[in-house]
Amino acid sequence: MNDLEVDARGLLCPLPILRLARALRGAPSGAVALLLATDPVAVQDVDVFCREGGHELVSTDRQGEIFSFRVKKSGS
Repeated sequence: MNDLEVDARGLLCPLPILRLARALRGAPSGAVALLLATDPVAVQDVDVFCREGGHELVSTDRQGEIFSFRVKKSGS
């Protein structure tokens, strides 16, 4: 289940990550965000964002040109 959805389709780096960060900033710990993106660079960006922020990358998927990432907000 996703608590929030961030639609960043059609946006280029770094906008998908900036939108994800903004959405998670206002969410409680443990919230899960679904990020939708079409920029292939988002694959690396989300990984780095999660590692550096202590968030959990729950899943990654791709359907055609659309990448989807489920990110669980860290407790800190």
